Amino acid sequence: MKKDFGVKPYLYPMPAYMIGTYNEDDSVDVMMMAWGGICAEDMVALNLEAEHKTVANIKARKAFTLAVPGTDTLEASDFLGIASANKMADKFRRTGLHAEKSQRVDAPVIEEYPLTLECELVEMQDQPYGLRVLGRIVNVLADEKVLDEAGKIDAGKLQTFAFDQMRHGYYAMGEKVGQAWHSGAGLMKQEG
Repeated sequence: MKKDFGVKPYLYPMPAYMIGTYNEDDSVDVMMMAWGGICAEDMVALNLEAEHKTVANIKARKAFTLAVPGTDTLEASDFLGIASANKMADKFRRTGLHAEKSQRVDAPVIEEYPLTLECELVEMQDQPYGLRVLGRIVNVLADEKVLDEAGKIDAGKLQTFAFDQMRHGYYAMGEKVGQAWHSGAGLMKQEG
């Protein structure tokens, strides 16, 4: 038997992504977000509230970074989702994280995050359900510690976490349980 919950944003896993931007005084702003992801081969879509300082920064700089945090940064990353840069100008400094300027876009790269997408703003869409920010991925940066022997990114080494909208928890991710486009291939051979 299934229980009816009505209309809720209940999907799992939800990503825990970190958006990096620069404020007007060139200080670093980072916020955690969960409502967004890849929407095309070289595009990301972020659903954000227009009032966020990050949104004003993206409008002004036409760029942002989108990073995947590891569990080793969970406390700082969660704080960056709690604190508002509209009310706390030094929120990034309080985390102890470190930033360097991206070589490709006008946005910061946070050194402690193992995977970062450098993105240019394509457009901001005011939709009936809120603001959608579309960004073009111009480069992906990965820390060497998350690469396999062949130099490819190993998702298991990211040690990332997902957000649980139902109980407001974070859950570690990383164990590989199958191979995409292979685990179900045996079913292709069955006769109807």
